[in-house]
Amino acid sequence: MIITRAPYRISFFGGGTDYHTWYQEHGGDVLSTSINHYNYISCRYLPPFHAEYRNRIAWSILEYPDNVNDIQHNAIREALKYYNVTQGVEISNQCDLPARSGLGSSSCFCAGLIQAIFALKGKMITRYGLAKETIRLEREILKENGGIQDQIATVYGGLNHIHINQNGSFSVNPVVISEERKEYFNNHLLLFFTGTSRTSSDIAEKQEKVAKKRVSQLSRMQEMVSEACRILTSSNEDLDNFGRLLHETWMLKKSLTDKISNSLIDEIYRIGMENGALGGKILGAGGGGFIMFYATPKNQSKIKQALHNLIHVPFKFDDQGCQILYYSPKEYHPSVYEKRDYIHIQNQGQEIKHKR
Repeated sequence: MIITRAPYRISFFGGGTDYHTWYQEHGGDVLSTSINHYNYISCRYLPPFHAEYRNRIAWSILEYPDNVNDIQHNAIREALKYYNVTQGVEISNQCDLPARSGLGSSSCFCAGLIQAIFALKGKMITRYGLAKETIRLEREILKENGGIQDQIATVYGGLNHIHINQNGSFSVNPVVISEERKEYFNNHLLLFFTGTSRTSSDIAEKQEKVAKKRVSQLSRMQEMVSEACRILTSSNEDLDNFGRLLHETWMLKKSLTDKISNSLIDEIYRIGMENGALGGKILGAGGGGFIMFYATPKNQSKIKQALHNLIHVPFKFDDQGCQILYYSPKEYHPSVYEKRDYIHIQNQGQEIKHKR
């Protein structure tokens, strides 16, 4: 059995500059952190005692496909094919937060799945390699639209400035601040679930198409990454300036396409700001999911009360990234998976044929 755990992430600044239509010309910069809510994958070779099925796949539905090509879950099906997993497997997924909600859930899933498959096959993979493989699975094999920050953030973990080169290579630079200031920063952030989910690939597709028409907005959003890092690492900078900068980046992000915000999101944001938040933004591609606010602790109870109809999700920063929690592989020879019409049993020196 292999069990992996991959954290969800919050992206503060630079979202959109991690799309290939932007970074291939301008490079990309993102400031993000992973948080202590996770996606778990358990994976093992399925023991050969289940005559009626070869694989068992548990996610929001339960599948018993005999052939890998019949697996309904796109990422699992394509990953097993791409990494040439020829033996029957059992894969199960558990998650702390809902999918399609702006916290990088699909990348959490894919990174944990790939790491589990590598471990199952007795192979090690570096963080850089795992992030690149996760990007390949989502962007090249599954053909999903979007950027490449989520895959990097969930694999590495921590509060980081991610820089993306024009050729798609990247560096992950931890934002070095004291534990006291990091905790102080963490305590100024509120996370709410809007109650709606969306398919980020559809929104990302439109954002990719308009990137060349939104050069001024995306350039400014990219510049804010360095400004935000300076605020966090400064010993005398007022941290509230981080919240005000969040408000500015949200105004710019909304202007990229009409799919990023809607009347519900605008109303939630208005209520948060009127009750003491200094800034905030919808997370991920937009359109729904989670919304984050920056607010001083003294104003947070007022905001929570005003948004009492939404689910408030407390969180702490995560520093560990995607990792293997449990490793105990067990392999079965492929021949035991050959389908037979009869099971042959030896009983007191005599062979008995038992029909399946």
